[in-house]
Amino acid sequence: MTDLRDRLTPEQVEEFGRELDEIRQQLVADLGQEDVDYINRIIRTQRGLEIAGRGLMYLGFLPPAWLAAVGCLSVSKILDNMEIGHNVMHGQYDWTRIPELNSKTFEWDTAAPGDNWRHSHNYMHHTHTNIIDKDRDVGYGILRIDPDQEWHPYYLGNPVYAVLLAIFFEWGVSLHDLEVDRLLKGEISWADKAEVRRKMRAKAGRQIGKDYVLFPLLTGPLAPLTLLGNASANVVRNLWAFAIIFCGHFPEDVESFSESETEGETRGQWYLRQILGSANISGGKLFHIMSGNLSHQIEHHLFPDIPARRYPQIAPQVRAICEKYGLSYNTGPLHKQLLSVAKKILTFALPPREKDTQAPTTLNGEKERAAA
Repeated sequence: MTDLRDRLTPEQVEEFGRELDEIRQQLVADLGQEDVDYINRIIRTQRGLEIAGRGLMYLGFLPPAWLAAVGCLSVSKILDNMEIGHNVMHGQYDWTRIPELNSKTFEWDTAAPGDNWRHSHNYMHHTHTNIIDKDRDVGYGILRIDPDQEWHPYYLGNPVYAVLLAIFFEWGVSLHDLEVDRLLKGEISWADKAEVRRKMRAKAGRQIGKDYVLFPLLTGPLAPLTLLGNASANVVRNLWAFAIIFCGHFPEDVESFSESETEGETRGQWYLRQILGSANISGGKLFHIMSGNLSHQIEHHLFPDIPARRYPQIAPQVRAICEKYGLSYNTGPLHKQLLSVAKKILTFALPPREKDTQAPTTLNGEKERAAA
């Protein structure tokens, strides 16, 4: 695989970056009341679904009502996390100056504290997208998802870890900023993470108290059914978020990069890395809303602070630019991308084949020549 710096000539990189900057400038100039109205409609819908779900739990002794309650709460939590929380905390609506849409103070209905997530995701992931040993989202510190991650017998459990991470995804995201792998290696101490742990405990207490204590108790003798319903809605949300996020980052042909090939990166080269290190998921309008428009992960990585509802609008332009410069634009339906991710999880659980270890590889997958 060609070094990232050699994909395009310096002149092409400059022009490539300029064309994408133009798309961004056009979007920024066009932001207005329609965007505000859209996010407000989504928020009203999310709140309405939550109220309906909580109310239906009082009829939870009727199986159809219990299932409807779980369905309403599941969709409410998905909208809260994907189309509202994730996007608001990216600063996509800071330009509105609306206090409730302030990225620095917004908190979402999930176990991960907003402040911790803003650091691990907004900064660490979006700055160092798919740079091995810098982007902690590559495998989430749990999975081997890339050939340039050194294999260890621990990774034989890759499929099991992936299933558990999917089921308990909100807790995996919460633990992410704790950097457990670095703690175990002694690279950092528990004291270094004191503030992170304090925020984790506080948020976990609120989430557990809300979903597994307060709302179940409010339904009196139906408390066990309410607790089960709330837990089910959280699992549905976790499975959906896991699928969307992993399909946007880890399908086949999504590339990873070394620190050396991204040193001194220009704006155009940064754009190039975002495109090559991301994948889209095709689908209809409702599917894109339910994914928080992270089904357009390529466009999101290019412009993370632009309202996500705009990504379908610019996707054809971005794709045309990729075709113009001979770059891959990775997209496909959910089942295709999900099967591709599952294949990688299974493949990288096993030690590299002998023929793949005859020469060391660079972090972007190139064979290095053996030292003379």
